[in-house]
Amino acid sequence: MALFSMTSERLTRLRRRQATPVADATLQAPHHHVHPGARELRSQGIHRLQVGIFGLAAMLLLVSLASVIMDRVQTADQGVVVSGPSATGTASPAAANDPLADLGVAPEVPVNGDSANKQAKPAH
Repeated sequence: MALFSMTSERLTRLRRRQATPVADATLQAPHHHVHPGARELRSQGIHRLQVGIFGLAAMLLLVSLASVIMDRVQTADQGVVVSGPSATGTASPAAANDPLADLGVAPEVPVNGDSANKQAKPAH
Protein backbone atom coordinates (compact mmCIF):
# COMPACT_ATOMS: atom_id res chain seq x y z
CA MET A 1 0.00 0.00 0.00
CA ALA A 2 2.92 2.32 0.57
CA LEU A 3 3.71 2.11 -3.11
CA PHE A 4 0.27 3.40 -4.11
CA SER A 5 0.34 6.20 -1.54
CA MET A 6 3.64 7.55 -2.95
CA THR A 7 2.22 7.45 -6.43
CA SER A 8 -0.87 9.34 -5.37
CA GLU A 9 1.28 12.00 -3.66
CA ARG A 10 3.26 12.46 -6.85
CA LEU A 11 0.07 12.80 -8.85
CA THR A 12 -1.32 15.46 -6.53
CA ARG A 13 1.93 17.46 -6.75
CA LEU A 14 1.87 17.18 -10.52
CA ARG A 15 -1.73 18.37 -10.68
CA ARG A 16 -0.90 21.36 -8.47
CA ARG A 17 2.00 22.36 -10.77
CA GLN A 18 -0.20 22.17 -13.84
CA ALA A 19 -3.01 24.15 -12.21
CA THR A 20 -0.81 27.12 -11.23
CA PRO A 21 -0.41 29.77 -13.95
CA VAL A 22 3.02 30.29 -15.41
CA ALA A 23 4.65 33.37 -13.97
CA ASP A 24 6.96 33.90 -16.94
CA ALA A 25 5.53 36.62 -19.16
CA THR A 26 7.66 35.68 -22.17
CA LEU A 27 5.83 32.40 -22.62
CA GLN A 28 2.42 34.07 -22.59
CA ALA A 29 3.25 37.11 -24.72
CA PRO A 30 3.20 36.73 -28.50
CA HIS A 31 6.60 36.68 -30.14
CA HIS A 32 7.30 39.39 -32.68
CA HIS A 33 9.89 39.26 -35.42
CA VAL A 34 12.91 41.38 -34.66
CA HIS A 35 14.59 42.83 -37.73
CA PRO A 36 18.34 42.25 -37.93
CA GLY A 37 20.63 45.20 -37.48
CA ALA A 38 22.96 46.72 -40.06
CA ARG A 39 25.88 44.64 -38.83
CA GLU A 40 23.93 41.37 -39.18
CA LEU A 41 22.68 42.32 -42.65
CA ARG A 42 26.24 43.09 -43.73
CA SER A 43 27.58 39.78 -42.41
CA GLN A 44 24.76 37.88 -44.13
CA GLY A 45 25.51 39.65 -47.40
CA ILE A 46 29.22 38.91 -47.15
CA HIS A 47 28.49 35.26 -46.36
CA ARG A 48 26.20 34.96 -49.38
CA LEU A 49 28.84 36.59 -51.56
CA GLN A 50 31.53 34.19 -50.30
CA VAL A 51 29.32 31.17 -50.94
CA GLY A 52 28.48 32.39 -54.45
CA ILE A 53 32.10 33.07 -55.38
CA PHE A 54 33.17 29.70 -54.00
CA GLY A 55 30.43 27.98 -56.05
CA LEU A 56 31.49 29.76 -59.24
CA ALA A 57 35.14 28.85 -58.63
CA ALA A 58 34.21 25.22 -58.03
CA MET A 59 32.20 25.07 -61.27
CA LEU A 60 35.06 26.70 -63.20
CA LEU A 61 37.47 24.14 -61.77
CA LEU A 62 35.19 21.22 -62.71
CA VAL A 63 34.67 22.49 -66.26
CA SER A 64 38.42 23.06 -66.71
CA LEU A 65 39.19 19.59 -65.42
CA ALA A 66 36.64 18.03 -67.77
CA SER A 67 38.11 20.00 -70.69
CA VAL A 68 41.64 18.79 -69.90
CA ILE A 69 40.45 15.20 -69.64
CA MET A 70 38.59 15.41 -72.95
CA ASP A 71 41.64 16.94 -74.68
CA ARG A 72 43.86 14.14 -73.38
CA VAL A 73 41.39 11.49 -74.54
CA GLN A 74 41.19 13.01 -78.03
CA THR A 75 44.99 13.22 -78.23
CA ALA A 76 45.31 9.59 -77.14
CA ASP A 77 42.68 8.51 -79.68
CA GLN A 78 44.52 10.29 -82.51
CA GLY A 79 47.78 8.64 -81.48
CA VAL A 80 46.20 5.18 -81.53
CA VAL A 81 44.65 5.71 -84.96
CA VAL A 82 47.91 6.94 -86.51
CA SER A 83 50.22 4.37 -84.96
CA GLY A 84 47.77 1.46 -84.99
CA PRO A 85 48.76 -1.69 -86.88
CA SER A 86 45.77 -1.55 -89.26
CA ALA A 87 46.50 2.07 -90.26
CA THR A 88 50.06 1.34 -91.46
CA GLY A 89 49.12 -1.72 -93.48
CA THR A 90 51.89 -3.94 -92.03
CA ALA A 91 49.51 -6.10 -90.05
CA SER A 92 49.91 -9.80 -90.62
CA PRO A 93 46.93 -12.17 -90.79
CA ALA A 94 47.87 -13.53 -87.37
CA ALA A 95 47.72 -10.05 -85.86
CA ALA A 96 44.11 -9.70 -87.00
CA ASN A 97 43.25 -12.55 -84.66
CA ASP A 98 45.22 -11.13 -81.74
CA PRO A 99 43.18 -8.47 -79.89
CA LEU A 100 46.10 -7.44 -77.65
CA ALA A 101 48.21 -6.64 -80.70
CA ASP A 102 45.32 -4.67 -82.18
CA LEU A 103 45.19 -2.51 -79.07
CA GLY A 104 48.95 -2.07 -79.07
CA VAL A 105 49.37 -3.70 -75.67
CA ALA A 106 51.42 -6.68 -76.85
CA PRO A 107 53.91 -6.77 -79.73
CA GLU A 108 52.98 -8.56 -82.92
CA VAL A 109 54.32 -12.09 -82.99
CA PRO A 110 54.90 -13.43 -86.51
CA VAL A 111 53.35 -16.79 -87.37
CA ASN A 112 56.34 -18.02 -89.39
CA GLY A 113 59.95 -16.90 -89.77
CA ASP A 114 59.43 -15.44 -93.29
CA SER A 115 57.35 -12.46 -92.18
CA ALA A 116 59.97 -11.56 -89.55
CA ASN A 117 62.71 -11.56 -92.22
CA LYS A 118 60.61 -9.40 -94.57
CA GLN A 119 60.10 -6.75 -91.90
CA ALA A 120 63.77 -6.79 -90.86
CA LYS A 121 65.14 -6.23 -94.44
CA PRO A 122 65.25 -2.63 -95.64
CA ALA A 123 63.38 -1.90 -98.87
CA HIS A 124 65.56 -0.65 -101.80
